[in-house]
Amino acid sequence: MRRLALTVGEPAGIGPDICLEVARQPPAGVAITLIGDITLLRARASQLGYEVSLVPLAPGVPAASLPNTVSVRHVPLARLPDAGRPLPVNAPALLETLNVAVSGCLDGHFDGLVTAPLDKGVICDAGVPFSGHTEYLAGRTGTEQVVMLLVAGALRVALATTHLPLRQVPDALSVSGLTGTVRILAHDLRRRFGIARPHIAVCGLNPHAGERGHLGREEIDVIAPAIAAAVAEGIDVTGPLPADTLFTPSRLEPFDAVLAMYHDQGLPTLKYAGFGQAVNVTLGLPIVRTSVDHGTAYDLAGSGRANAGSLRAALDLAATLGTG
Repeated sequence: MRRLALTVGEPAGIGPDICLEVARQPPAGVAITLIGDITLLRARASQLGYEVSLVPLAPGVPAASLPNTVSVRHVPLARLPDAGRPLPVNAPALLETLNVAVSGCLDGHFDGLVTAPLDKGVICDAGVPFSGHTEYLAGRTGTEQVVMLLVAGALRVALATTHLPLRQVPDALSVSGLTGTVRILAHDLRRRFGIARPHIAVCGLNPHAGERGHLGREEIDVIAPAIAAAVAEGIDVTGPLPADTLFTPSRLEPFDAVLAMYHDQGLPTLKYAGFGQAVNVTLGLPIVRTSVDHGTAYDLAGSGRANAGSLRAALDLAATLGTG
């Protein structure tokens, strides 16, 4: 039985809805513990018409295994929000759900963490700097460098930079940073995904991968040296390749993963290919962590129309990822 912690995310969004839906009918061989405010979850379950028993779970107690019975590690909110109306005053409690989940994974109570979506802006509006789950979890686990990987079926796209304004991306790229990213990607493709010798494609930053320096020198000065360093370590990596043609079936076929230079270089293609079923995986952490490929969808909260497909996929993948 794989024991997974599932944080409910932004309480005014669809996180509680989809968490309740999947927790009522978890994947085979998976025990789910919801981490959030049990009063909110009970109210949302009633609003959605779900017949489910939510049971408070104390540390060290096994998760519930009866049908329609869901274990909850209660983390109280400052105020219960209405569906679709987020409250910045709840920001500390939202971060505490992550703290509780990470601690549970590190102490062996959980085998992995799955996260429902948070709203970065709401947390920042509370005066708490927050650039996303990926960066926060790196800090909580003392991990120097992590890599964001999105998975949609056989397509895996990792990011060299994550949530940055586009004008900051070139300055955020370095030979050592890119080499470290490739190293983590290759290592976790082996450790987590069981790929014995992963083959990685690396995108260029500029159109046509810089046209030999005529459209920018990042490929020559940063990306190619990083690839050479990774190859010298025995990693099977190819690039820099033009991103506009790399994301075609025939070009992708030889590769186990693609490393894109920035968020909107790699993720539009992946989400087009698998939106609603794609999964966000954080590589480099000492724990397994997956998440959904979408946001809080305030307009759907409490309506019963939210699609839990990506969350189910995140749970399924977390249950299969290696931990060694």
